[in-house]
Amino acid sequence: MLPEIGTFLERKKYRIKCLNLINFRKSMKYNPLAYIRSEKDILKLVNALIMNTKGEGEKSSEDFWVKAERLYYSALIGYIWYEATEEEKNFITLLNLINASEAREDDETYQSPVDLLFSQLEEREPDHFAVKQYRKFKMAAGKTLKSILISCGARLAPFDIKELRDLMEYDELELDTLGDQKTALFVILSDTDSTFNFVAALMYSQLFNLLCDKADDFYGGRLPVHVRLILDEFANIGQIPNFDKLIATIRSREISASIILQSQSQLKTIYKDAADTIVGNCDSTLFLGGKEKSTLKEISELLGKETIDLYNQSENRGSQVSHGLSYQKLGKELMTQDELAVMDGGKCIFMLRGVRPFLSDKYDLIRHPNYRYTADADPKNVFDMERYMKKQRAVVKPTDTFDVYEIDATT
Repeated sequence: MLPEIGTFLERKKYRIKCLNLINFRKSMKYNPLAYIRSEKDILKLVNALIMNTKGEGEKSSEDFWVKAERLYYSALIGYIWYEATEEEKNFITLLNLINASEAREDDETYQSPVDLLFSQLEEREPDHFAVKQYRKFKMAAGKTLKSILISCGARLAPFDIKELRDLMEYDELELDTLGDQKTALFVILSDTDSTFNFVAALMYSQLFNLLCDKADDFYGGRLPVHVRLILDEFANIGQIPNFDKLIATIRSREISASIILQSQSQLKTIYKDAADTIVGNCDSTLFLGGKEKSTLKEISELLGKETIDLYNQSENRGSQVSHGLSYQKLGKELMTQDELAVMDGGKCIFMLRGVRPFLSDKYDLIRHPNYRYTADADPKNVFDMERYMKKQRAVVKPTDTFDVYEIDATT
């Protein structure tokens, strides 16, 4: 979508942001640690990371290991946030600290470089947030610690790819400013490989929290610019923590979300019992067609029933011929599952809370007054994200800082 409408948005004075998890070279940088404002943000980030990097075999019986990992991530990120320089506050530093960590089964007194860092910090600040988390982590025996460190390394294995580390070295998305001015953020995910989708889940988790906090702290509860999230292929994003609660509260802060799915079963696969709560907090539903059984059943029930007149005519032939006519009113589904499954591809059903459902024609995008500005209408309108990023990076901002040196040209 970005190549098709990016040029039009640029003409309309939108800032354009892009997180491209297919081609990192065409993506702006995203650093989750740049949005940490307090210790609670550290815990939220760790929670989102854990939730979206689960292995296929991870079960509740392994909860101990997950909790131990959570402590270690919290300790390391806490150390980075409080003690590292601005240039070091990123996932690269986190990976370096994990790689420098070591535990020995035969020598529990051994101290790795990371142990020494925390020992020095504890001497200086015994009540430091990172020290408290690290102490709890170190309560485990050497063999157990070694297993936990292996789990940490396995969970963060995607970061072994240099391109991903480079992507998260610093931040260009400026997520906390999306509600301040007109901005279009494009998140591009692979529809065949979910390896890097956890990055998008981290980003969305932080985005919701940042916008809600900013609305409450700076704008009296409502953002000055409405933020609308069009979450296409929502099932591929991963799991956004507490999304069932967020979807119920964001509207009051000038934030809305359109959840787009192939079927409702996708939502239940990711959010389990919370899926019904999420759907229930959506005031409108647009059904474009499909054949997944649970979705068809749900839509048919939502449409309700209509009343039909049933006439039965009978004839008995014996010694005498008699005729009978009966009449009754019956309820029938407005559209059965079979009828929904074969619905014309040019039709759609729109259901708005408090209003009867609409059966309508799908809108023809070619008729839109701005269609002529898209790349589909004219190939000259194709948007080049790489060119745009180079132009943006070349702009010097008034708040930028520089080192100034005097050079003696005679030497």
